[in-house]
Amino acid sequence: MTHFNGGFTRANGNDKLDLQLAHYDLKILLYNIEGAYSMPTSMNFFQQVNLSLEKASNFVDCPQGLLDQIKTCNGVYHMSFPLERDDGSIEVIHGWRAQHSHHKLPVKGGVRYSVSVNENEVMALAALMTYKCAIVDVPFGGAKGGVQIAIDRYSPRELERITRRYTYELFMRNLIGPGTDVPAPDYGTGEREMSWMLDTYRTLSPDKLQAGGCVTGKPVTQEGIRGRKEATGKGVYFGIREALGIAEDMKQLGLSPGLEGKSVVIQGLGNVGYHAAKFLGEGGAVIVGVAEQEGAIHNHKGLDIDEIIKHRTETKSILDFPGAINIKSTTQALELECDILVPAALENEITAENAPRIHAKIVAEAANGPTTVEAQDILTAKGTMILPDAYLNAGGVTVSYFEWLKNLAHVRFGRLGRRFDETIQTEMLTAIEKLTDKRLSPAEVNHLTHGANELDVVNSGLEDTMITAYHTIRETRKHYGETVDLRTASFIVAIKKIARVYSELGIFP
Repeated sequence: MTHFNGGFTRANGNDKLDLQLAHYDLKILLYNIEGAYSMPTSMNFFQQVNLSLEKASNFVDCPQGLLDQIKTCNGVYHMSFPLERDDGSIEVIHGWRAQHSHHKLPVKGGVRYSVSVNENEVMALAALMTYKCAIVDVPFGGAKGGVQIAIDRYSPRELERITRRYTYELFMRNLIGPGTDVPAPDYGTGEREMSWMLDTYRTLSPDKLQAGGCVTGKPVTQEGIRGRKEATGKGVYFGIREALGIAEDMKQLGLSPGLEGKSVVIQGLGNVGYHAAKFLGEGGAVIVGVAEQEGAIHNHKGLDIDEIIKHRTETKSILDFPGAINIKSTTQALELECDILVPAALENEITAENAPRIHAKIVAEAANGPTTVEAQDILTAKGTMILPDAYLNAGGVTVSYFEWLKNLAHVRFGRLGRRFDETIQTEMLTAIEKLTDKRLSPAEVNHLTHGANELDVVNSGLEDTMITAYHTIRETRKHYGETVDLRTASFIVAIKKIARVYSELGIFP
């Protein structure tokens, strides 16, 4: 019999646990009974997220009713509204907002503009946001929103009307506000859309003082925070770097410790993919492949990400980049020989169909849900390390948390203490120079006396968050042994934290 995730053959010395794990394996088998690994998944995105949660729940002593509450999406709201196009015609626009968990408030999650947006997708992404926030200790519940449009079919004026009306619909349903629900950018949206949302909310809300905290990912000039735009990509970099720094784990993969010289393939050059590639390259990795919607390019000697962006701006395509080999199918780039594969596009990119042909030793999930359940089992059986999205993609919400705190405090990080710190450090260096009769260069003095500005504080907080969370997940995996991978470990961490909150609130004993 075909088995999944090592199921049906393992024994843990615990009859109850063995039975639960076999039950989980049977669920996967039932989803794939016709074609096993040769067929693409028949599970939808939300089902896949829940199946990962159910697997992790086998290792947590938690009442079934509480697990059901953690898994359930508390509410999803579908709205439709008319858009007057620039030519005077009327089009009906569909949007959603899902609030997965209210164990902590506000709930938090991005707004996606894409033709693929639907109710199931926003529910799945909201669930992932709940677990993501718990894993990195950000005090939010999970939410997600989306509008079902292809952004290239609309003018900037039309996109503004869509965004403002969507915000109005959220406001009328109490689905936006600094203490209730805080949207952020996602696929197809950015600082511009967040500015429109902020302005619309501020116009409608009687609370003008805290209105800035109604959305995050805003421009710095609109109460945003430095470092937010690149935060998700930088979090991906910090997570990969931390994983690669553990010699014991890298030895099992046949890799030397450290990022230096590691070959990387990036799928997706949006905000997350670009910044992940940029920081990985600056950290010593070699970007050997890049994939986008129009195709992919490859050069085993390395590619310059900024030059690729420049080339794409000029030609509207990454193809025919000087010195690179064209690959017609973007998915074929996932199968290139490399040390680290970074899927940074959309969900379900690595499936049971292409997983056997993936050669990367590490799959670093920069996107949400890029790997299906079946593909996860295939890669795990091959010995591939998967850095799960619920952890690795958490840089954005971490820095959104910092932005939200800034909005509530009405003060820029570093403003109050930076000069004081520089003065104290300068006086200490001066005293040391007098005692040692040695002088430092002006550059050394500037470096050692530099007081932390807002970007320094944000980057330091993000780095600490990603490092701390990774070691929590890794220690959890080690505690439970070979039956637990990093994804399962991350869900175990999330379940325990969320269950504790519910228990402390008295909702469950």
